[in-house]
Amino acid sequence: MGDLLKGKVALVTGSGQGIGRAIAIALAAEGAKVVTNNRSPVKKNTANQLDEEKLKRLTPEQLEWYNTEIEKYTGDAETTAAAIRKVGGEATACFGDITNFDDAKRIVDKVVETYGSIDIVVNVAGAFGFAPVEKITEELWDKVTGVKPKGYFNIIRHAVPYMKKKKWGRIINCSSPAFMGGDIRQVEYCAANAGVHGLTWGLACELADDGITANVFCPAAKTRASVDMELFDKVVDEDEKSTKTGEPIVKYDETQPPELFAPFVAYLASDEAANVTGSVFMTMGGFIGLYSNPAISTTMFDMEGWTTDKIIKTAPDTLFKNYKNINQR
Repeated sequence: MGDLLKGKVALVTGSGQGIGRAIAIALAAEGAKVVTNNRSPVKKNTANQLDEEKLKRLTPEQLEWYNTEIEKYTGDAETTAAAIRKVGGEATACFGDITNFDDAKRIVDKVVETYGSIDIVVNVAGAFGFAPVEKITEELWDKVTGVKPKGYFNIIRHAVPYMKKKKWGRIINCSSPAFMGGDIRQVEYCAANAGVHGLTWGLACELADDGITANVFCPAAKTRASVDMELFDKVVDEDEKSTKTGEPIVKYDETQPPELFAPFVAYLASDEAANVTGSVFMTMGGFIGLYSNPAISTTMFDMEGWTTDKIIKTAPDTLFKNYKNINQR
C-alpha cells in the first residue's frame, strides 16, 4: 500500500466492474478511503447490448465463448469494496442511480457521513448503445446522455461544496475517444462524451481559485462492454452494425485491461498533479496520451463584412488552406 492519497476520501461511480473497479482499487492502494458505487447489486451478469433475442442468434461456439468471457466481469460496488478491504484498504459500497439528482445527493451524503469528507470524485459510470442515427430512439438517447454528462453533473453538484470548504478537490471524469466521432454508429454516445469535455473544461476554469482540479480521461480497455463489441455485429442486420465497416474498433484479444493505466488516475487525484487541470488524456494499456486543447488554426477577416462572393474567393487560400475534413484526417 502506498500513501500518495493518505487521508483523502474518494467516490468512484460505476466502480462495480471494469474500469471503475480498477480505479477504485488503485486509489485505495495509495491510501484513499473509497466509496464504490453502481446502480444496484448485480443479480445476473449479462452483456448490455446482447439481449436474449440476440443471444439466440449466436452459434454454439460463439455462445460458449460469450458465457465464458462474461463471467470474468461479474461484480458490483460491494464486491469491489470487499476486494479493497481484503487487502487492508478502507472501502464502503453505496448503491444508487447518479442520473437521479436526489439519489446523487444521497450518495455524496453517504460518503461524507461515512468518512467525514469527499475529496476526490472519479466519475466512470456510463451507458451506450449501437444504432445508426436514424434508428436511435428517444429512450436510448435519454438513457445514454442521462449518465454523461447529467449524472456526472449531479454528483459534482453535491460534492463541490465540501471541496470548496477544504480548498482542495479532484474531479476526474471518464469520457471516450468516441467524443471525436469515428467509425462507430452511436452518435448519442459521441454526444454524451463530448458533453463531459465541456462540463470538465467549465469546472476547471470556475473552480481554479478553490484548489479544485478537473480533468478527463478517455480509456480504451477490456471490459464487459468489450464482449458486446466483439459479438454485436455478428447477430444484427447489415444496416444495424455498430461500425461502418462491420469490424470492432479494437479486437477483443488485442485489448488491454484497465489495471495497466489505473494508477495514472490515482496520480491525477494527488497533490503531485495540483497544476494539472482542464486536460484530456487517452489511456490504453501502458499508453497515456495528452490531447491538445482546441484552438483556432486558420482565419479570414474582412473589415467591411462578408458576402458569399468574397467568401468563395478568399476562403480557399485562407480559412481552408491545407484543410482536411474529419474523414480525411
